Amino acid sequence: MPQEPYSWRHKDLLDVDQLSREDVFHLLNTAASFHEINLRPVKKAPVLKGKSIILFFAEDSTRTKTSFDIAGKRLSADTFGLSKSGSSMQKGESLKDTSLTLEAMHPDIIVIRHNCSGAAKFLADRLNCSIVNAGDGWHAHPTQALLDCFTLYRHWGDAFAGKTVLIVGDCAHSRVFRSNVQLLSSLGVNVRVCAPRTLLPAGLSQWPIEVFHNLDDALPGVDIVMCLRLQLERMAAGLLPDMREYSARYCLNPRHLELANPGVKVMHPGPIMRGTDVSAQIADSPESLILTQVESGVAVRMAVLFLLATRTENGGRA
Repeated sequence: MPQEPYSWRHKDLLDVDQLSREDVFHLLNTAASFHEINLRPVKKAPVLKGKSIILFFAEDSTRTKTSFDIAGKRLSADTFGLSKSGSSMQKGESLKDTSLTLEAMHPDIIVIRHNCSGAAKFLADRLNCSIVNAGDGWHAHPTQALLDCFTLYRHWGDAFAGKTVLIVGDCAHSRVFRSNVQLLSSLGVNVRVCAPRTLLPAGLSQWPIEVFHNLDDALPGVDIVMCLRLQLERMAAGLLPDMREYSARYCLNPRHLELANPGVKVMHPGPIMRGTDVSAQIADSPESLILTQVESGVAVRMAVLFLLATRTENGGRA
C-alpha cells in the first residue's frame, strides 16, 4: 500500500487529461505496490472490504471486464457484473434510468463500457458514486492508456522524456490511440503514428505527433511500437480497398524491428489480429510486451479502484 498521504482529488476517472503528472506517477507507484501483491501465492488485500463495484459493460469485452473483476476481488471488494443483454436497456430503458436504478443499490464505484462517446461523463454528472470509464465509443479508454504507461514504467522507470513511441494501425476508430497520445505526450514522450490516410482521425495537425504513411520511414529512432487492430465493426465501407494490401504495408514483422532502436519492444492493446496487425513471430517473440500489458492491467485497475474508493479516507475531495 502507498505509505505517504496523497490527496487524490478525483471522484471519477473519465480520461487521462484530468490527471496531473503527480497524479499519474502516484497512480503508477500505487500500481507497483499492487503488482507485488499479484505475485504472491495468496493474491489478496483487505483494503476495500465492504465496498461494492458494479461492472456495467454495455459493449463486449474480455480483457477489460475480467481485469476489473479480478482487480476488485483481489482488493476484497464485492463485484457485480452487468451486460446490456442482461439489463433493462434490452427492454428499452434509457441509460439514465438504468444508471439511477444502479445507484439506488448504493455501489461505491460503477465501471462502465459503452459504445457511445460521453456515456461515462453522462453518468458521472448525474450520480454520486464514482464512475470509471472502461471505454466509451471512439472517445477514451483511460485505464488502457494507464496500463500501457505502467508497462513502460516497468521497462523504463520514470525516464519517459525523450523516448519515442510509434503507434501503427487504425487510429481513426481507436479510443486507445486518443488516450495514449494524451498521456504519453504529457510525460515527454515523442509520439509518432503510421497509418493509411483513411484510418487517421481528422485534425491531426493540432495533435502533438508526427504522422507517417510508410512504416519503414516511421521506424528509425523508435523505442516502442504499439500496434492497433483494424476495428472493422466501426468502419464504413471503402476505407480499406484491400486487406492483403493493408497487411503487406502495415503488419509489423521482424524485418521492421531491425529499422528501430536497439532493444525496441512491441505492444498491442488486444485483441490481436495475427498476420494483419502484427506477425505471429513478433507476437510470440521476446520483444513482445503484449502479455505484460495484460498483467499490468490488473495492477493498474487495482490502483484506480483503490484511489477512488478511499479518496475521502486519504484526504481527497470529490
